[in-house]
Amino acid sequence: MVNSYIFEYLDENDFRKKERSVRKYNMLAYKKLTFEYYPKIRNGEFLGELITSTDNTKSYELVLPTDEMFVKVHGEIRLHYTVYEDKKIVLRKMETSEENE
Repeated sequence: MVNSYIFEYLDENDFRKKERSVRKYNMLAYKKLTFEYYPKIRNGEFLGELITSTDNTKSYELVLPTDEMFVKVHGEIRLHYTVYEDKKIVLRKMETSEENE
């Protein structure tokens, strides 16, 4: 627990709103996010695709699991997070496909 990372938010209100929506409409993705992905990320096991990397900063994109119908209606849900290795901080931001259009 000593070497764990601290979670921060780019926009906490927006992130919490989207997290509640995921919990309400896609329980599988919420359970994976809360009980599997967050603990791994907090312990330094970074999941998803590495997008950019600089000296002490790495940005990742993790696609949350959803069923086909949810993807057709709402699109994929992605968790974007940036890791600041020197400060032990993970900055989180959640996006849906609808925002990218």
